[in-house]
This record gives sequence, structure tokens and C-alpha cells, in this order.
Amino acid sequence: MALDAEQIYTELRAYVSTNFLEGGEVEELNRDTPLLEWGVLNSMNTSILMSHIRDRFGVDVPPMYITGTRFRDLGAITEMVHELSLQAA
Repeated sequence: MALDAEQIYTELRAYVSTNFLEGGEVEELNRDTPLLEWGVLNSMNTSILMSHIRDRFGVDVPPMYITGTRFRDLGAITEMVHELSLQAA
């Protein structure tokens, strides 16, 4: 079953806010926040996020999808998870 993109975004934003950000930075987190540039996603956090995506959405991120372009911001990650959920459906 394909996942709703807005639900994916909302869940990912909450997860990243809770697990990778200090309290004051949460308000600045939006669809276009540069997660890699800001250092929010490093190799460890990206691995943790990919595990969350697998557990929460039932979507495995293929190795070829682990790129700066696909993980640059929440919008790109949401699009990737949504696309992968459509392929799995």
C-alpha cells in the first residue's frame, strides 16, 4: 500500500526533531532545511534514520539511493520514501 506523502513528511519531521535536534532548532526545521549542510544528518544519523524508515514505513532504502541529493532535506527524503512505497505496493 502506497503511503501518503504528507503523512510521511510529518512523521519524518517529528522523528528528526526529536532524535537529532536541540529544542531551539526545531522551529527552523521545514521541508527545505539543508540537513546535510547543517550537520543534522551525518553517517550515523543517516543510518539511524534509514532504520526508522524501514521500521516505520516498511521501506528499505537501496544502497544506490544513499546519496546527498536524496538526503539533502526532508522534502527529498519524503519524496524518496513515497516513491519507494509506490514501488513496493
